Amino acid sequence: MIAPPLEDREKLYLLAVGYYRSGDCSKSRQLVDRCIEMQPDWRQALVLKKCIEDKITKDGVIGIGITASAVGAVGLIAGGIVAALARKK
Repeated sequence: MIAPPLEDREKLYLLAVGYYRSGDCSKSRQLVDRCIEMQPDWRQALVLKKCIEDKITKDGVIGIGITASAVGAVGLIAGGIVAALARKK
């Protein structure tokens, strides 16, 4: 007996998992949202959506931390230069 072809929602879910694993959370979230539209109580899709949202939040916090660190480092360097110039005068 031949196994039935995957339903569209399952194909979308597998694509969403692939995009999530490759780091493309935006595309993954779009696909998993389509899965949830097709079957709102599908637990696997809901869990994947939570994982995606957690990763986006985590990456956003890391991005903010990196930006703040870079701005702080530039400020320290600029402050050091100003202090050195002030001592020379």
